[in-house]
Amino acid sequence: MNIAYIVSAVLVSVVLVVTARFKLIREKEVTATLTRLHVPDRMFPVLAALQLAGAAGLLIGIFFRPLGIAAAIGVVLFFIGAVIAHLRANDAKGAPVPAALAVFAAAPLALGLASV
Repeated sequence: MNIAYIVSAVLVSVVLVVTARFKLIREKEVTATLTRLHVPDRMFPVLAALQLAGAAGLLIGIFFRPLGIAAAIGVVLFFIGAVIAHLRANDAKGAPVPAALAVFAAAPLALGLASV
């Protein structure tokens, strides 16, 4: 279980860092999507910071599992919030990506709980 947790935590962390970077550099498509969802520009760094904190928590969770579990819960909730934001903005076409990421982020959560 430990190796599976490590692999899943690292993979989810990479996704979080990449998507946080896109928010910080105001990548064209990400900016357009967030603007369509009525996310103010001032929230881009906040969302990126949450993603980076989740990535750090998952990686630290390799050595201190309770933090990894807490971070995984936060990451899953982050992506569920993104799904809700898409649905509230009548952008059901954009909801599957954050929904898939929520499921993907649930792997370190499940593996972390299983290895405690």
